[in-house]
Amino acid sequence: MAITIDDQYIDSLAPNAAAAKNGRGLLQKKKLVALYRTADDTLIFGECAGSGKSNYQCSVDFIQQDKPVSRCTCPSRQFPCKHALAIMYAYAAGETFNEAPIPEDIASKREKLEKREEKKEEREQSASTPAESARKKTASKNALKKKIQAQLDGLDLLEKLTLSLVRSGLGTADKQVIKNINDHVKQMGNYYLSGAQNELRRLSLLLADKSDPEQRYTAEVEQLSRIQALVQKGRTHLQARLEDSELALDTDSPIEEWLGHTWQLAELEQYGLKQEAAELVQLAFVSYEDAGRQEFVDLGYWMEPDKDTIWRTFNYRPYRAVKHLREEDSYTGSVKVNEWYRYPGDLNPRIRWEGEIPSSLHADLLARVRQQAKGSYADAIKTVKNQLKNPLADAHPAMLLHVKSTYKGNNGELYITDEQDQQLLLGNVQDHSFPIPGTTELLPYIAQDGLHDAVWLGVFQHHVDTGQLLFQPLSMIGEQEIIRLLY
Repeated sequence: MAITIDDQYIDSLAPNAAAAKNGRGLLQKKKLVALYRTADDTLIFGECAGSGKSNYQCSVDFIQQDKPVSRCTCPSRQFPCKHALAIMYAYAAGETFNEAPIPEDIASKREKLEKREEKKEEREQSASTPAESARKKTASKNALKKKIQAQLDGLDLLEKLTLSLVRSGLGTADKQVIKNINDHVKQMGNYYLSGAQNELRRLSLLLADKSDPEQRYTAEVEQLSRIQALVQKGRTHLQARLEDSELALDTDSPIEEWLGHTWQLAELEQYGLKQEAAELVQLAFVSYEDAGRQEFVDLGYWMEPDKDTIWRTFNYRPYRAVKHLREEDSYTGSVKVNEWYRYPGDLNPRIRWEGEIPSSLHADLLARVRQQAKGSYADAIKTVKNQLKNPLADAHPAMLLHVKSTYKGNNGELYITDEQDQQLLLGNVQDHSFPIPGTTELLPYIAQDGLHDAVWLGVFQHHVDTGQLLFQPLSMIGEQEIIRLLY
């Protein structure tokens, strides 16, 4: 969609005559030092010299042709400001705009704008006539089809990149290869594939890391396999959606989030994923930095006292906004919620609620939680391995296990056993995408009643190179308290 604007149209957007005059003046004085446009000609942006040392970053977004959105880093409260007007005057005058990928911050703002527009459209549809509703629904479906097709195009581009990496070999990756991957990271934003952005960025970070080449190479191969799985499974899913008359979302797996979809609470309710009142107990909590997502993550593990599902809550704090976002607190008691929402997922689905009533943690509540612990490691391992067959599943599923005993092996390694004396190796998770602190070294400081005939919450990791499956304890659920190894 090409942008079609002229001076008269730009004048109509200006907040006043002075702003229009000043915008033209910036163009005439050649204050625009860089001009760019996206490949689909829906965004123009660039840099404009100002009174300070740094140039102003300004843009005008025409993703909605009739509602252009201007943005600028200048302190002006006018929209569009003179810098954004100058960008538009330059475009109308036929100045050269070099093609460039959409900046990540604008891609994120577009997604938020899209969500607001979808909500607005839903409200309008509910109040309109049946004929109008049908027309608007058709328009919405057409827009969604275009988005899905764009995602398919993005997956094609991603596949070409992964195939070239396989042909050349990861061991030969140099600075130019890493730069090419980072360029593709930016391009994925144009195709609404934020999940692919995260995974490509993880691969880039691994290739740039020069520590422990053998371990790093294994991680690189796993990461490349994950990206290839995203291409294959994502393409199959998107093609199936296009063939579906309702273009329905998948609520049985996390594929939508892998492809970049941000679930809204209204959507979860629409798909029957809203839950009624419940009491939830937080069993463990950890905060860590996810460089792939470029966010800090606050992760909580929760249970309903009489159900065996381990739920997860996530609070994401992007790098660029971390100063303005509060880190999530851990909960030492239980919380009562009137309604809550479950996200599509595997063994440990994400949940979310708004508003809770805190309650104390008492022995009866802990006893009901302890009753949900898995007594057979063979069954637990089978369940975990079935999940890990899917490269896009959570690589570190959490489980509540009953521990009959803990002992040290001949080489100093630690094991736990179940009632059938089947053993499970203990160890610390080592994963660039899930960099939580180690805990197994804390076990010698735990009292004996926490190490034998006990209930532990922990996460699994499968080591591809050795074939070993290990378990990292996160907390011990006792009869009177929860001993947390992570905070």
